[in-house]
Amino acid sequence: MQDVSKPTPSTVTAEEFRQRARTYLSSTVPVADPNAPDTPSDFDLSPELVPEIARAPLAPAAVLIPVVARPEPTVLLTQRTDSLRRHAGQIAFPGGRMEPTDRDPTATALREAHEEIGLDASFVETLGYLDAYRTGTGFRIFPVVSIVREGFSLRLDEREVADAFEVPLAFLMDEANHRTETRFWRGQERRFYAMPFEQRYIWGATAGIVRNLKMRLFSA
Repeated sequence: MQDVSKPTPSTVTAEEFRQRARTYLSSTVPVADPNAPDTPSDFDLSPELVPEIARAPLAPAAVLIPVVARPEPTVLLTQRTDSLRRHAGQIAFPGGRMEPTDRDPTATALREAHEEIGLDASFVETLGYLDAYRTGTGFRIFPVVSIVREGFSLRLDEREVADAFEVPLAFLMDEANHRTETRFWRGQERRFYAMPFEQRYIWGATAGIVRNLKMRLFSA
């Protein structure tokens, strides 16, 4: 694999991000065992809880990681509505369950981004896949990393999305902003990553995927 010197996340441009993603991410769908110990998951910081989520098959899902190609790149995120059955009110990437008509996770991610926030696929350049991510709610998520060119407009599905907003890429890629916090899950203490930004509380699978993106593209 080509050796590319890694810029600091605070100075990376959209073009440098594109080059890093093309170099370090997989262009094909990850096929590793979803129950392998090194698979990124909601329980990276609490591996003793993994057997609790390994008993049932994982449903395939995909999310789009939209890095907006601004002079200082940002990441486009959503806040889910409070009325949803799963993950109500949480910060999330656009995405959802794979449908039988989706040819691959990229198709799922683009479809869901259009359905949830009206992001037109013509503005999106997909760059590669992060490692599949296992959640405690029974999903195996395929994160699709992308660059989104400026000029797009959004149309939110008010049933699912309360808001869409952007966070500086440099903030999310800075380990100083990656907190470790705890809460009780099924009667046991669970540790997890959280990245509070202004009034937003980014945690759970979203924070775990962001953490994996940082480690893949900007680790020393």
